[in-house]
Amino acid sequence: MSVNIAIDGPAGAGKSTVSRALAKELGYLYVDTGAMYRAIAYYFVSREYPLTNESFAQNCKNAKVELHYENGEQRVLLNGTDVTSLIRSKEVTSAASLCSAVPEVREHLLALQQDLAARNDVVMDGRDIGTTILPHAQVKIFLTASPDRRAHRRCAELEEKGEKCSYDEILQQIIERDERDCSRKTSPLRQAEDAVLVDTSDMDIEMVVKTLIRIVEEKAAEQ
Repeated sequence: MSVNIAIDGPAGAGKSTVSRALAKELGYLYVDTGAMYRAIAYYFVSREYPLTNESFAQNCKNAKVELHYENGEQRVLLNGTDVTSLIRSKEVTSAASLCSAVPEVREHLLALQQDLAARNDVVMDGRDIGTTILPHAQVKIFLTASPDRRAHRRCAELEEKGEKCSYDEILQQIIERDERDCSRKTSPLRQAEDAVLVDTSDMDIEMVVKTLIRIVEEKAAEQ
């Protein structure tokens, strides 16, 4: 039986970075579900399709998203093309927040996510992993941080890529995305009842990973 670790939390909480490091430490497969929604968003943005619920619902099935792994690193394919390096722009990030709230888009990706978890030991991160995608995961963690801290992290990430960044703009985007993620009708962002809350506001990556490893070990001892 595969072991599943579900990590949920708001945008900018450090889920992807920490989950990738945790998976490497444990020898598990890392599944970044956010990258899958970004691939769908990139499909619409690159083709200049309307970013509306109706448009997403009607056209999302034309976007075939696959995850491949090279030396343990996740690569995202969209209709057979590797788009891993193209899905982190601010435009795609904004569009991903919109399309991820559309039931048809979530259903389109659900089978792939659950199949990966059924066949592999995985660390999977997203917004509804512990509540919807992997409700029976052996370990559930809700990773969060203050909006201010998350905005600073996002700006640093963009600046490292050579992109200009407005802290106030990023902070507003995070606040608005939190509102959308928490209030959407389909799989809203919320902490699962059996998830462990970890606030990373005052923690660096190494501290967070050590905390999560301790949680995983404690959960394993209980089972």
